[in-house]
Amino acid sequence: MKLFTLQNPLWACAALVLASPAVADDGYRLWLGEGATTQARSGVEVRGESETLRLAADELRRNLPALSVPVVVARADDAALAGLRLDARSLGSEGYAVRRAQVAGREVLLVTGSVDVGVLYGAFALLRHINSGGDIANIDLASSPQTKLRILNHWDNLDGVVERGYSGQSLWDWWVLPDFKDPRYADYARANASIGINGTVLNNVNAKADSLTAPYIAKAAALADVFRLYGIRVYLSARFSAPIELGGLKTADPRDPAVAAWWKAKADEIYRAIPDFGGFLVKANSEGQPGPRDYGASHADGANMLAAAVKPHNGIVMWRAFVYADTDPEDRAKQAYTEFKPLDGSFADNVLVQVKNGAIDFQPREPFHPLFGAMPRTPLIAEFQITKEYLGFATHLAYLGPLFEEVLDAQTGVRRGETVASVVTGKADGHSLSGMAGVANIGRDRDWSGGTFNQANWYVFGRMAWDPSLSSEAIAREWAAQTFGNDPVVIDTVVAMMMRSREAVVDYTGPLGLAHLFATGHHYGPGPWVSDLARPEWNPVYYHRADRQGIGFDRTRTGSNAVAQYAPVLARRYADPKTTPPEELLWFHHLPWDYKMPAGNTLWEEMVRRYDRGVAEVDSMRSQWATLRPRIDAERWTKTDAFLGVQQREARWWRDASLAYWMSINGLPLPNGSAAPQHDLEWYRQQSFPFAPGNPK
Repeated sequence: MKLFTLQNPLWACAALVLASPAVADDGYRLWLGEGATTQARSGVEVRGESETLRLAADELRRNLPALSVPVVVARADDAALAGLRLDARSLGSEGYAVRRAQVAGREVLLVTGSVDVGVLYGAFALLRHINSGGDIANIDLASSPQTKLRILNHWDNLDGVVERGYSGQSLWDWWVLPDFKDPRYADYARANASIGINGTVLNNVNAKADSLTAPYIAKAAALADVFRLYGIRVYLSARFSAPIELGGLKTADPRDPAVAAWWKAKADEIYRAIPDFGGFLVKANSEGQPGPRDYGASHADGANMLAAAVKPHNGIVMWRAFVYADTDPEDRAKQAYTEFKPLDGSFADNVLVQVKNGAIDFQPREPFHPLFGAMPRTPLIAEFQITKEYLGFATHLAYLGPLFEEVLDAQTGVRRGETVASVVTGKADGHSLSGMAGVANIGRDRDWSGGTFNQANWYVFGRMAWDPSLSSEAIAREWAAQTFGNDPVVIDTVVAMMMRSREAVVDYTGPLGLAHLFATGHHYGPGPWVSDLARPEWNPVYYHRADRQGIGFDRTRTGSNAVAQYAPVLARRYADPKTTPPEELLWFHHLPWDYKMPAGNTLWEEMVRRYDRGVAEVDSMRSQWATLRPRIDAERWTKTDAFLGVQQREARWWRDASLAYWMSINGLPLPNGSAAPQHDLEWYRQQSFPFAPGNPK
């Protein structure tokens, strides 16, 4: 990575201090910098009268170092740029360009885009480039989003509790909206615009019908007024039974004309208050939520009825494929494919089916969802979890960029070169609707996400939603530079920690494809022994199937045959343990404890080795962080160090509790050199955490 020097011809003044202690920082500024000197204020000119263009210019005035040439902020169709013959179409509807140019006889640094928000994205791209150490002398930036919808899903409830949220209460203060709009809402929108996010679903997918009443529509409209200037549309999660609960109807059957009329009237009401309302997100017939199947109708029937209501307003419907019900006792992982694959091609053209990255539920590692590539006639929007429900809550360092990258780069096997990314961008099948959704990790904590490294997961989601081909390591590097400054020692150390962190969590919670081993309800800590819950698929024992002979879920032809939901080339690979990637081995196979792994050790020995490796990796991360104490501000260093201490303790807890349980099943000793669990199994089973955060029950 290139660092700036004072000899750079575009700098009028700039100083790079590599190793001085940072000033106090409570994390509120995220990756957005500290603000610039007054020297830069007169060097930015804006052409055009829109508030969004003004915001773009203000960002540069506050945050650009003084340059030797003026900066011009303008749309590509501005008359002053006519001589440049800019091809706005090549930028797409939201793209930007930043480059040296001659404007009105002067050499300038031009920030432009085909629309106002594209110019704003260009301003943030310029700041990102500079603050992450990019070359300014020959700057030539151009980019356009690869997905149309880049949306945060807030699982925020109307009482202020954030389901699976670990950074305080909801950011939305529904009680005082719409009268008081907290200035923090603009800061939230600014942060999202800086990484290209253009939509936000305000309320939990486990929706309350109240969100669709007039008082709450007015509250959502107040937020939309703030977000609009930053190119962000608001969406609402819709409760499917709202016609009964709010409209007094006796049914919510989507085929009933009265139900369709109620939803059309409700959509019209919302659009009168929010003219650019994005549309609805729906969780239906999952975890007790009402849906069309309650009436013998299909998911397509339900989605299309809502789509018709918003279509006159150019709205969309995002219909979640997370159908978690006891409809397939054989294998929960097969449910979404079984219900949605037959509906391919039957959804309206303003419906996207929203598919989780894996077939179960945001596990530390899952194979990519088999629906990607299986519904070519339906736009699919990928759903990732930014909040770390199964990855240590807010306290464990787990950078999710490698997880996102692993899924997006996965080959579907349907066609040569087809990846999950090419499906969700719409390129694989020529869909104009496309997108990525991320379950937000944002709350009212001062540092937004409960900890500095959690901010990186918000950041990497936005960057990869804009361009899924970006490298998670490159994104980690640019985030670290913007967050901690351009000290190469800090950047190299932080990036090394980040890039190994997710795999460490996989190792100490569920190595070799094990999944869903978490304690009940709050998903905090280990619970592989849980077996007494009402439905089979609620129990961890359902997923690991450990017995005296072996461990793992047989999803081959001799088991649930879930492998058949993948393209034939992948189905054949997953059907044989010898060709199944070791990281997914026990997801697809039930194998003997003494099964020989490629390195020659047994399955049991390899499991223990990975548990030990995960714990050791956390120890290493904390040691590495300790070396940065003189180079990081005390506030963020101290909090992160404390969190790494929590992670050290809990990684050992996970490792010891898991091994104690597995040994109670298999009767095997630990390999030489591997320490015995600190407590007996019963001690681990008795641990209880009734007030764990993010669990509203």
